[in-house]
Amino acid sequence: MPWYPRIADNDTLANPLRLIEVVDASLVVSSKCFLVYLRSSMLKSMSSLTLIVAATKSNGIGHNSKLPWRLPKEMAYFARVTSNAPSGACNAVIMGRNTWESIPAKFRPLKNRVNVIVSRNASFDAGSGSVATSLQAAVERAQSLGAHKTFMIGGASLYAESLALGLVDRILLTRILSPEFAECDVFMPEFRDGSWVRTGHDALQEWVEFDVAEGVQEESGVLYEFQMWVRSS
Repeated sequence: MPWYPRIADNDTLANPLRLIEVVDASLVVSSKCFLVYLRSSMLKSMSSLTLIVAATKSNGIGHNSKLPWRLPKEMAYFARVTSNAPSGACNAVIMGRNTWESIPAKFRPLKNRVNVIVSRNASFDAGSGSVATSLQAAVERAQSLGAHKTFMIGGASLYAESLALGLVDRILLTRILSPEFAECDVFMPEFRDGSWVRTGHDALQEWVEFDVAEGVQEESGVLYEFQMWVRSS
């Protein structure tokens, strides 16, 4: 008797319906992958974000939902960078709900900037801030309002999402050099994976359009440096 390969009931050769199921499942998976790719591509084409953050050498950015340091000059730099725009124009800052609530009430919203707060709760009351239920919606909101520059200002989960989706093409990093602030319990993702390069100081000043202190700065016993990183690929 000639030998034939054994075919199980769930083999697509023996069961055409099984073949349809396999093809259909593959189409579903492929469709999901395509939608993820399409969403990411649409976001990239909509807007390029500038991520701005102060972080330790280990990328620590917070402790107990607060900044571990108090650096008035560094905060003044943040305010000037994110609000500096041509006459008649305005920048946008995108942030998560926790970041919004960490800002003292008397400083909310951040003045001279469009404030877009990302919250899953569409009915969240952000006062004169604008609420978006997703990062995609927040980027669209900033774009629809004609933002001159759009900044991602935190927190950690939005930093991670915007970097993962490739929406960020520039990082303005205040690198906290000393002390270590080992108590940090919130971190931004490590981005120095070969796809980012640090620019020179002149390029930083040219982009922010004002003079920035160069080299290591000291304030309240904390050493830090203003840096700019751009995507290399």
